[in-house]
Amino acid sequence: MAKELYQKQIIELARESRKRIRIDAPDTTIRFDNPLCGDRIDLDFSIEDGRISDIGFKVRGCALCEASSELLAQNANGYQLKELNTVGSKLSDYLVGDIDNPDWEGFEVFEPVKKVPPRHECVLLPFNAIKKAI
Repeated sequence: MAKELYQKQIIELARESRKRIRIDAPDTTIRFDNPLCGDRIDLDFSIEDGRISDIGFKVRGCALCEASSELLAQNANGYQLKELNTVGSKLSDYLVGDIDNPDWEGFEVFEPVKKVPPRHECVLLPFNAIKKAI
């Protein structure tokens, strides 16, 4: 099962996420823990005119958490935090099979995770952090 979940694209995204750093003076910082598995994310946002202009983060978690965080960082500039909450809801709907398209570039990489519901929380970690902050 690990081979199915941790495909090359997910591993590459996870590696990219490890190159990201926290923002020195963020406008908003969110810390979120998944008490079931011990994953943690610290998310930093710079916001200009109500929209995200930069993201920094540190993830202590599996490659799925890291990959999801990297896709968030790659796509979130220009969004409001509330809009990211909607994106997270769509990703959750995609993972449980309620919708066919996650509606955000790159999230189709998590197709194999659909079959492993306990790992959905790993993919949703950064979005659950945002949901908590809102």
